Amino acid sequence: MAGCLLVVPQTPASPTTTETPASYTTPTPIDPAWSPPPVESSAPTLPSIADVVEEVYPSVVTISTEVVTLDFFLRPQTQTGAGSGWIIDGNGIIATNNHVVEGAKKVTVKLADGRTFQAGPDNVYRDPWTDLAVIEIDATDLPAASLGDSTQLRVGDWVVAIGNPLGHGLRAKEGTISGLKVSIPVGQGQTLDDLIEVSAAINPGNSGGPLANMRGQVVGITSAKIAAVGVEGMGYAISTKIAKPIIEQLITRGYVVRPYLGIQLYTVDEYVAAVNHLPVDKGAVITYMTPGSPADKAGLKELDIIVRFQDEEITTAEELIQAIHSSQVGEEVKITFVRGEETKTTHARLIQSPPPGK
Repeated sequence: MAGCLLVVPQTPASPTTTETPASYTTPTPIDPAWSPPPVESSAPTLPSIADVVEEVYPSVVTISTEVVTLDFFLRPQTQTGAGSGWIIDGNGIIATNNHVVEGAKKVTVKLADGRTFQAGPDNVYRDPWTDLAVIEIDATDLPAASLGDSTQLRVGDWVVAIGNPLGHGLRAKEGTISGLKVSIPVGQGQTLDDLIEVSAAINPGNSGGPLANMRGQVVGITSAKIAAVGVEGMGYAISTKIAKPIIEQLITRGYVVRPYLGIQLYTVDEYVAAVNHLPVDKGAVITYMTPGSPADKAGLKELDIIVRFQDEEITTAEELIQAIHSSQVGEEVKITFVRGEETKTTHARLIQSPPPGK
């Protein structure tokens, strides 16, 4: 019968013996007194996600925006967008992402209790470099969220992302932390650093919403998701360690102060060098320079390629921007650049970055 063990009769063997063959050696036991560990009859239970949502939910807001763009025939048209935010101060201050409100002519904030407030461009304060922004609305006695210490997070910790996915209203989604101190590029010369990678589902509209720990404290601001075929569960949040000082400056100054050289940059690689007939294939090329800026006063020109900053090699625009931001206002810096076939050196004194729009 198929699938059965077939026993084949064999020629009777010689009588068995109880004697141990000469070649056999009795193994030495590892630990004769060893016994297996006891089986645990119970496991710790997870804290209730519902308790976290109940704590944070009243502080979360949905954000709707209107942006005026030009259509194919250069006619103005209004596009709408959706995002999330959370109340960081009860006197009407909302934290969110820059990309949620960037370019918006009208911002509508809807609270969890159903009330709505309007905010114009003058009530929106942004920092594109860190993708953070705050919105001021005319309201008081709002339920502000509690801040948590993102430096205490561990891979594997449970977190909850609350936001406005796909513009469908406030939703909560749980997940775990899968990575810490993550950096991802989000644009030419721009990288978001110290991100929290989470497995919670992140969708368009979640941006700007809070990422909460199991104590109901905000430990991150949902910011980005890697969208690619075969990629699942890789969402990112800006840690409160990075966000807190930026938000503080946006509230107290209206913008973030950084060292300023006064140039716009593009990364030079082999392709860019070949297409533009550049003399080097790595560095940061100046695409625009503000008149009267430290770069202008130092004799730099557009299309100069900066290859060293303070004697440190520069291979990308991002590296140069990071190096500038790591310097001090008032510091004199050494810049090595390539112009044509010549390599030159100059010095510039960094100043305080001007307010946006100036």
